[in-house]
Amino acid sequence: MASSSLPITIFLCISFFFYLSSVDANEVTVGGHSGDWKIPPSSSYSFNEWAQKARFKVGDFLVFRYEAGKDSVLQVTREAYEKCNTTSPKASYTDGNTKVKLEKAGPVYFISGTEGHCQKGQKLRLVVITPRSSAFSPAPSPSDGPAVAPTSGAAKLSGVFGVVGLVLGFWAFF
Repeated sequence: MASSSLPITIFLCISFFFYLSSVDANEVTVGGHSGDWKIPPSSSYSFNEWAQKARFKVGDFLVFRYEAGKDSVLQVTREAYEKCNTTSPKASYTDGNTKVKLEKAGPVYFISGTEGHCQKGQKLRLVVITPRSSAFSPAPSPSDGPAVAPTSGAAKLSGVFGVVGLVLGFWAFF
């Protein structure tokens, strides 16, 4: 009996790993449902206010949408953010549909690379958190907060295999 449960146990472990690694990352469009990385239309709107309504976790992706060739996204230090300094960014993106993976917990700063845009409010400061057990307790989505892209079919499929693997694994042991 022990030798026949070994393949099931291996399947269980691999499936559970893929389940946990695929479920917790979200793609969050900067600016929410409008999804535009551009100078805010009024002084009453700011990207920071939008970001405060959301929860960003390590592993999530920010999606910036803007007109390639006319704008850009710069990931910068706190000092560069505060001074709208575009000279030495940590990273620079110009493709018009930029995905940035949030790699570590803590504050992250972005500004527009186009002259004068940051001074007019096209900048973003957010705080990335480390998920405790986000596969089992997802972050709540604010009603007018970020637009979260649906999980890919592959991630859903691996989630199904993870659950099936758990059931089969427990069944094999009992």
